[in-house]
Amino acid sequence: MKLAVIGAGVMGETLIAGLLRAGWAPQDITAADRHAPRLAEMEQRHGIRVAGTAQAAAGADTVVVVVKPQDAGEVLPVVAGAIRPGTLVVSLCAGLGTARIEESMPEGTPVVRVMPNTPAQVDEGMAAISAGSAATTAHLEHVTGLMTAVGKAVTVPEKYQDAVTAISGSGPAYLFFVVEAMIDAGVMLGLPRDISTTLVVQTMYGSAKLLSDSGEHPTVLRERVTSPGGTTAAALRELEDHRVKAAFMTAMEAARDRSRALASS
Repeated sequence: MKLAVIGAGVMGETLIAGLLRAGWAPQDITAADRHAPRLAEMEQRHGIRVAGTAQAAAGADTVVVVVKPQDAGEVLPVVAGAIRPGTLVVSLCAGLGTARIEESMPEGTPVVRVMPNTPAQVDEGMAAISAGSAATTAHLEHVTGLMTAVGKAVTVPEKYQDAVTAISGSGPAYLFFVVEAMIDAGVMLGLPRDISTTLVVQTMYGSAKLLSDSGEHPTVLRERVTSPGGTTAAALRELEDHRVKAAFMTAMEAARDRSRALASS
């Protein structure tokens, strides 16, 4: 299988690097990007092929488009004019629906939409995959194989993609925001910043691993830490008084609404 990755930014390179670690041969991957110095860097760093968008798409069985939504209108027609019949087009463009991509492609082109997130950079990403009208189960399985090279993947109906964007696509930013607040709180309480950072980061990492490995509901794990009348209970009361849970829910609704607006623009 020959793969073309159109867009050699952070996520494009993340996918390429993950596939190489998973055993893909460098000669089976071609990267395209409008910035020539970036392509030279990718070629030197990973040993893959580089080419223009049309050339890369023409030689591929699967074309992965990883560009900003506002650039898709320029890139997709070039891809459409170059691909062979039966080529699978995979979009990692936030907010871009499969129907809009299919309109740009030759009739019958299979299209799969993916919403990844940035922890893919450390092979712990979360991707949600949705099929277009011509995509088959085999296409979904192929894309799942691509994305599991950099983390986990689930298949969802496309109508859920805006919610996925709000939860896991934007999710790392929410957690980084919490980590930032906890580190700053540690400094305010008198800890050196480097020690506060170590404490918070390992606490976040360990808690996520405990949640994943134990299979317990987060409420159960939270209650195990919360002794009656203790320090955790006092802290959680303040979070409830400040309606932190409600703020998170409102924030994710705003992210979903923005995803919908981007899709319709």
